[in-house]
Amino acid sequence: MGGTAQDATMTEVREMTEVRERVSMEDFPEATDGFRRELTAHCYRMTGSIHDAEDLVQETYLRAWRAYAAFEGRSSVRTWLYRIATNVCLTALEGKDRRPLPAGLGAPSSDAADRLVESAEVSWLEPAPDPLVAGDASDPATIVAERESIRLAFVAALQHLPARQRAVLILRDVLRWKAAEVAEALETTEAAVNSALQRAHAQIAKAKVSQDEAPAELDAAQLEMLDRYVQAFWDKDVDAIVGMLTRDAIWEMPPFTGWYSGAENIGRLIDTQCPGDRHDMPMVATSANGQPAFGLYMRQPDGTFTPFHLQVLTLDGKGGVAHVAAFFDLTLFETFGLPASLPADYAGPT
Repeated sequence: MGGTAQDATMTEVREMTEVRERVSMEDFPEATDGFRRELTAHCYRMTGSIHDAEDLVQETYLRAWRAYAAFEGRSSVRTWLYRIATNVCLTALEGKDRRPLPAGLGAPSSDAADRLVESAEVSWLEPAPDPLVAGDASDPATIVAERESIRLAFVAALQHLPARQRAVLILRDVLRWKAAEVAEALETTEAAVNSALQRAHAQIAKAKVSQDEAPAELDAAQLEMLDRYVQAFWDKDVDAIVGMLTRDAIWEMPPFTGWYSGAENIGRLIDTQCPGDRHDMPMVATSANGQPAFGLYMRQPDGTFTPFHLQVLTLDGKGGVAHVAAFFDLTLFETFGLPASLPADYAGPT
């Protein structure tokens, strides 16, 4: 008789536990969905790939869903998700090479007359569409901080760091976690976290990434200059393009390994190595990494225009174009929601 009562009690406890877990799991979407964009930005900083970042966020949510019933609230849901995401990224990065831009390969700058060399063996850094990683437009302070931490130069610099140093720098400097919180998340000591952060700062300093490269908003003069930039490519007006570049501007175009320094050198590259002619190269505006970007199309024999490369521009404080990363990965056009083609009767900039 006693055994039966005990069994009944254990059954009731098990049923109550199952009910609590079901209620908990029903709360999961409401508790976690609001962090998806910032977790995508976090995984993008860690990996340098927007495609990998989206996959890793999915893995993060899968692991979180499985563990949510046991979540005891000793930290915020946000901190808990970041901890999972960071460790998901670290696992994914094991044994993988960093994702550079051509200038990060260590070779000197190229001359415009040099033969173009393509490398499909390098996993190149990818740009990220602003809607997937940019900050909340309703909070200007958040927007500035987020743009600084996702701009292309900063993410490229992060790729020079070993994965754990990268994680420490992001958690400490971008997310403003305390050393003790980072140590707990990475299952290490505060001393190890502080040492890793110091080494990461030294490496980032070598990359000369400044905090003033990402203005909160483009002003009227910059917007007008970008209009002229689009018109110059449509007209293939090399002199006009060169005039908008800073004297020491840099041009990179993965998967080609060369990189080009100096406005005149870049002008010669566009003049002699770019296959398009006048009215062959329309551009469609987008935004990447908190920076202005354009999908550049190339005219085909039937008159239509198909994707050629995606340009991400870095502007200096005086309104000039200081850096152009032209990505020839054509899958990026779909990632950025750009048209798969433009019609033959496209009339150019308006």
